[in-house]
Amino acid sequence: MIDRAGTGAQPSELDRRLAEARQQLAATGLRVANFIDENRQVVLASSAAALGARIGTSDATVLRTIQRLGFPSLADLKSEILKSGASSTPADDMRRSLIDLGKTTGEALDDILDAHTDGLAVLRSAKCRAQIAAAVPILDAAARICVFGIGPSSALAAYVSILLARSGRRTRTINATGSMLADQLLDLRSGDALLILAYGRLYREVKAVFAEARALDLRTVLITEAADAPLSKLADACVAIPRGRPGRIALHGATLVGLEALVFSLVAANPDAALASLDKLNRLRRATEARGRVEKPKGKEEGKRRSPGWMTASKRARFRK
Repeated sequence: MIDRAGTGAQPSELDRRLAEARQQLAATGLRVANFIDENRQVVLASSAAALGARIGTSDATVLRTIQRLGFPSLADLKSEILKSGASSTPADDMRRSLIDLGKTTGEALDDILDAHTDGLAVLRSAKCRAQIAAAVPILDAAARICVFGIGPSSALAAYVSILLARSGRRTRTINATGSMLADQLLDLRSGDALLILAYGRLYREVKAVFAEARALDLRTVLITEAADAPLSKLADACVAIPRGRPGRIALHGATLVGLEALVFSLVAANPDAALASLDKLNRLRRATEARGRVEKPKGKEEGKRRSPGWMTASKRARFRK
């Protein structure tokens, strides 16, 4: 088990259960338990099948080991990991990514492309298609779609709001943190639906957004990294899109593609509104374009009409010739 001495942290319930189970597990189960202990952030973002593939065993063995640790399901284990406070920082993820990559630019490019290829494979899967299909009716029925995202997800939320507006949907972005979030939540109203981009633990802003959605009886669609993540229990529909590889630096390429697919699924649900909105956008663009030739400012004396008297007699004579 990872030695947490000297960190100032008290052993968690998960630490205690892992220590007790080590005396009882067979070799394969012990390998699973050690992986869970040493890769807690990976566990948070992985399914049982993905964990089995990483460890070299079956998903059934992974689930049996989790139950031997005293957790009824993988979701319960993930909840305990979040409670334990064992978290990975972006710097930790970057260090692990650099170790994996080595030092060459070519290896870095290949690794990033491979991670995005894996993400696109998830988007092509029947499971992800079904998740998007379940999300579309919720958003399509809304009078307005409010898109929540903070941190790096804030830029994605703003971009999705632009796409939605161009598709003929009423929309707004919710991207404030701390007490400023209250001003944005104040604008929520009956008939809205929330598209929430959130990952990992239930941090206070996400908690506040879900709480206000429940208070107003608003439908919610969650974009997160795993369908069995603790956050997914709070949403009416969940679309799981991996952000790169678990325990490594977060990548948002697949998330961007998934969001565009979701928006264009909404376009397909109401194409007339989308076409009307784009026609209006083109009209507004034409109205804002500069027309005619831009003239340079004239000097103080320039532009004054000069009388023939400005020429001397000799110059006038040469001019007539």
